[in-house]
Amino acid sequence: MTQSTTGTTFLLALRQAREEAWPFRHWLLRDVLDTDTLAGLKDWPHAAPEVRYALGRREENNPTRRYVDADAIDNSSPACALAEAFQSAGVVSAIEARCGARLTGTNLRIEYAQDGEGFWLEPHTDIGVKVFTMFVYLDDGDAPRDWGTDLFSDGSTHAKRLPFVDNSAMIFIPSEDTWHGFQPRSIDGVRRSLIVNYVTSEWRNRHELAYPEEPVG
Repeated sequence: MTQSTTGTTFLLALRQAREEAWPFRHWLLRDVLDTDTLAGLKDWPHAAPEVRYALGRREENNPTRRYVDADAIDNSSPACALAEAFQSAGVVSAIEARCGARLTGTNLRIEYAQDGEGFWLEPHTDIGVKVFTMFVYLDDGDAPRDWGTDLFSDGSTHAKRLPFVDNSAMIFIPSEDTWHGFQPRSIDGVRRSLIVNYVTSEWRNRHELAYPEEPVG
């Protein structure tokens, strides 16, 4: 199978990624998605949900969350291109080589997050069934927005805030020190991002997965 445009674009971004060690090991990427896939994903057919943010955890709004699942793959060419790229052996092996992740036997999970005013996330680490995490930011605004992910050196000490730049991304391999979150601040509009994970077979909500019966590798 030849590498898709989406996969090729990501592989180039991964090769050119800047690795940083503080406050934990992570990689910063630019130009992650090709033009067509990026534009198509921004034309997501589901409006941002009206939710409350009380606990600082995404799971408090589970009923309204959206994924690049089987339905999205069947009905959206950009969603299909995205899922096929990150399911492909070439992308999986490149991530393993660059980031030291062990992905064989895991499943692909991609959430399409649309966060509004009042959104916040408490510092957390993603350890457990998630073995890879990448945030891809989607933004149509011309002016810089202070909407990037916050990184912490422990469960309460803020270290830095990532820039929120269209078609940029941040990768990390979940461990006990990968503290991240989103400190409360104004969101004038909709903060859109893709949350790409590879998860172990212990992941219970199989309907969220791109290919529930097809582990990668």
